[in-house]
Amino acid sequence: MLAPAARTAHRHLDVDGVRVFYRESLPDRADAPVLLLLHGFPSGSHQFRSLIDLLGSRYRLVAPDYPGFGHTQAPDGFTYSFDRLADITEGFIQRLGLDRFVMYVFDFGAPIGFRIAERHPEWIAGLVVQNGNAYEEGLSDAARDFIGLTPETSGAEDTIRDMLTLAGTRSQYETGVTSPDLIAPDGWTLDQHFLDLPGRKEAQQALLFDYHSNVERYGHWQAWLRRHTPPALITWGSRDPFFPESGARAYLRDLPDAELHLFDTGHFALETHLPEIAPLIADFLDRAWTSSQARTRR
Repeated sequence: MLAPAARTAHRHLDVDGVRVFYRESLPDRADAPVLLLLHGFPSGSHQFRSLIDLLGSRYRLVAPDYPGFGHTQAPDGFTYSFDRLADITEGFIQRLGLDRFVMYVFDFGAPIGFRIAERHPEWIAGLVVQNGNAYEEGLSDAARDFIGLTPETSGAEDTIRDMLTLAGTRSQYETGVTSPDLIAPDGWTLDQHFLDLPGRKEAQQALLFDYHSNVERYGHWQAWLRRHTPPALITWGSRDPFFPESGARAYLRDLPDAELHLFDTGHFALETHLPEIAPLIADFLDRAWTSSQARTRR
């Protein structure tokens, strides 16, 4: 049975001039397994609130907002690229003193997380992958069209700005969902609040123009998976309009022992299938953490 709702702290940590906001559960045990939650676009750590409530009394869940997202405050002139978001997230992990954790990667969290994993494989006790792509076959035609946009592409800025409207944000939550009434409106309305803050649309535009840098690193991340073979749990909304089911199955090529669970929903699978996904994560955390401790002792 899952534990009662957890106590959660809401804090800031200064990293290289960025005031990083993060949520952290306060589990009952000081030695509780650690799960680092890396959010996606266009959301922030708020997308994990319900998961933290369910699992946070048993596990230490840590969920930062990246620069350009949520409550994190970046200085004027900050360069918005996936390399820089990984730099700040890496610094955040070091400042917080985390040296071993299971990493949950969703959407933008995958390219950020895999950059960190390449730099610090010793940190990674396991992976939870939820609609976080690392394979060419995991890109839909719509995703490929977006990735192909450049500042020189005619109409590119208008295409991106349309995606950053309330209608565009809502559609990311609802597309592919068979029962939209299961999705609370709080997610997309809070996302839109943050997107409408000064400078945020420019930050998102810069990141979307930089997304090609992730695709260019897919081969490196796949090689990392084959070399380090971390325990992995893959939970995936199979109707994702950006990252289809083929992207989930592709992980099994490099991690044949990974657990794969597909759900009949869209991109934000936690919004509709949290009751099914949370127990899977809890069970996986227990096993991956025990396995990690055994490997460390050897």
